[in-house]
Amino acid sequence: MTELTGMTLAEVKAWCGEQGLPGFRAGQIFGWMHRGADWEEMTNLPKALREKLSAEAVVQPVRILQQRRSAIDDTVKFLFGLRDGNCVEGVLMRYHHGDTLCISTQVGCRMGCAFCASTLEGCVRNLTAGEMLGEIIAANRYLSQEEGGDPDEKKRVHNVVLMGSGEPLDNYDEVVRFLRLLREEEGTPISLRGVSLSTCGLVPRMRRFAEEGLPVTLCVSLHAPNDRIRRQLMPIANTYPMEDVLDACRYYIGKTGRRVIFEYAMTEGFNSSERDAEELAHVLRGMQCHVNLIPLNSVPERGLQGVSEETVRRFLRVLEARHISATRRREMGDDIEGACGQLRRRTIQQQMDT
Repeated sequence: MTELTGMTLAEVKAWCGEQGLPGFRAGQIFGWMHRGADWEEMTNLPKALREKLSAEAVVQPVRILQQRRSAIDDTVKFLFGLRDGNCVEGVLMRYHHGDTLCISTQVGCRMGCAFCASTLEGCVRNLTAGEMLGEIIAANRYLSQEEGGDPDEKKRVHNVVLMGSGEPLDNYDEVVRFLRLLREEEGTPISLRGVSLSTCGLVPRMRRFAEEGLPVTLCVSLHAPNDRIRRQLMPIANTYPMEDVLDACRYYIGKTGRRVIFEYAMTEGFNSSERDAEELAHVLRGMQCHVNLIPLNSVPERGLQGVSEETVRRFLRVLEARHISATRRREMGDDIEGACGQLRRRTIQQQMDT
């Protein structure tokens, strides 16, 4: 079936033309679709037409199966259901400057990073651009219903991070199409400057992405000060050494003028000593960047543990003393399994047990 969510307004108009519909129907369908409505809710379309179109096309490829709201900080964890029975996760984070949604780009992940639960079952498939946009549309509908009214500027997702399950640049074409869909003014528009894309370091695609003219923030999962440590945590480091990853980051900075964010999950006994911090500061010296220090969410299946707050503070002090911009990332949703992959994995295990 045709997935309309992944289309621009012009493409929906073309599709409506193929169905023998007048042009104004495309605007009606497009508007309803981006408010999260399914066919039966499009009441300004004749019932017979809705029934006909519902056999031809999908307007909502994503639905919320579960939602968990944190009692600590109002973070909401979503388990999104897809039409083929698969599920992915999303996290809605509340900030004073607007709500941010972390979305998934693949069902699972094949990158194999040792600290990530998303990769434990491998990658099942890529998400389509329409499914990625569908995660945002579903979250916006949740916000409008939560607040008890129609969506407005305060009741929608303002920023997006592509940091849920999956490696975005491993699903390159659909991710780029999704980002371009965010520029549709009549759709679900979000400024690309409010979008962050996380990669484990697929160097050729990082360089290709720099050429796309999409002013998103590139976040690179570095997690180590050198190749020896990085290879223990991230299999991709066996293909692309740190020097190549950092060169690709410099290329991205030069092309876009935007600083790169380095994600650094601090893992006890691997990458969290003051010596590690000194080495990291040395390799990042002179680069337009920021380091996000993340105390690891323990992954029992991997035997990895997080670090103490004192360890984080010592590491941060070393970076700051060497003029590397860095912060400890705010933890959100700790009481609702906010870390990527945890809820999906537990749901799959429960299904296998029943």
